[in-house]
Amino acid sequence: MGMWDWLPGRKSTEQKAVSFDPVWLDFFGSRTSKAGVPVSWERAMDVSTVFACLRVIANGVAQVPLRVMKELPDGGGEPATEHPLYTVLNRRPNKWMTSFELRETLIFHAALTGNAFFYKNIVRKQVKELIPIDPGSVTITRHNDYSLTYRVTGLDGSSIELPQSMIWHVRGPSWDTWRGLDAVQQAREAIGLTIATENTQAEMHANGLQASGTYSTEQKIAPEEYIKIQKWIAAQIGGANKHKPFVIDAGFKWTQQTMTGVDAQHLETRKFQTEQVCQALGVFPQMIGHAGQAMTFASAEQVFLAHVVHTLGPWWERIQQSIDVNLLDGPEDDGFYSKFNANGLLKGAHKDRAEFYSKALGTGGSPAYMTPNEIRALEDLNPIAGGDELPKPTNVGGAPAPDKPSPGAQDSQNDDR
Repeated sequence: MGMWDWLPGRKSTEQKAVSFDPVWLDFFGSRTSKAGVPVSWERAMDVSTVFACLRVIANGVAQVPLRVMKELPDGGGEPATEHPLYTVLNRRPNKWMTSFELRETLIFHAALTGNAFFYKNIVRKQVKELIPIDPGSVTITRHNDYSLTYRVTGLDGSSIELPQSMIWHVRGPSWDTWRGLDAVQQAREAIGLTIATENTQAEMHANGLQASGTYSTEQKIAPEEYIKIQKWIAAQIGGANKHKPFVIDAGFKWTQQTMTGVDAQHLETRKFQTEQVCQALGVFPQMIGHAGQAMTFASAEQVFLAHVVHTLGPWWERIQQSIDVNLLDGPEDDGFYSKFNANGLLKGAHKDRAEFYSKALGTGGSPAYMTPNEIRALEDLNPIAGGDELPKPTNVGGAPAPDKPSPGAQDSQNDDR
């Protein structure tokens, strides 16, 4: 027994993570929001704003090419098509999924539960398959030496314990560094209020947008008569009888209730909750079609650029570093790294790209820093012969820039004077 084991609270050899099973959490009430609505990741996806945010992030991560790259001696890198992980990440991670589908699932799991798990099918020290695991069936155990093990429960109820080397674990933001924070639990108040607001409006429409009322009388009503009256009123105002005259007899009086100020602000509340959910998931509201004010083409382009930089960029970097650490971790993987190619999403208008490429080719007299073939690759065009050389700087008009006079040379115009 080591010295650290004698400290208070160190007698246990393991620390177990909480299960991500929403049924377990609902049973203990840890997911019930103050609005009185239980919030689980399954219920959260029923909220259109949550699903739209997840889809926007997932599409941005899944549609961008993800490749294994090989470092070049003189700097930079090139696609390592011969590496076994290249096909797994870029085309076929397993027998039933595409690369797009795997990354889409990764985002849905990691963004909602804070954790995405994949079983690594390793053959001859190389990852040949990535098999996704339902986060709700995984329990993480951290040992005293800070190593992790994963207990996975199958559909038949049996479980198996796997070492850290056999699980690719992509974590979201984390407090304890070994489990991602559950985004749904952290934002359960905003999501719960959104669910409650949707339920309230749905009930209003189910009732034909009829306001409630009071059915009163000066007579004393027995409990059994009270039940009969309730059923009778429900039959009068429900189903096919909606909006039909309400027949009242026996001295009873119906008093219609008016809409309150809270009801009048219902739509504004729903708009505000949309923004709250977007803030929790890190998505600009404009990206899911919620624009607080009209946008011009210029402002829309800046919003799209901000979405790429501030929403998708961190997810790209998180996944890239996780791949480098957990999938390219063998000695034979030295010099290889993963890379998202985001050029397709960062393309501007034709005019803006033309100006950028002109300067990159040395137009205006400045030194060129891109070759024609590099630019053609960005535009998904095939290379051309002689296009791998940096062009000489040119003037704005297209003519080559004049050579600098040699030291001591005189201007010919001065000789004619």
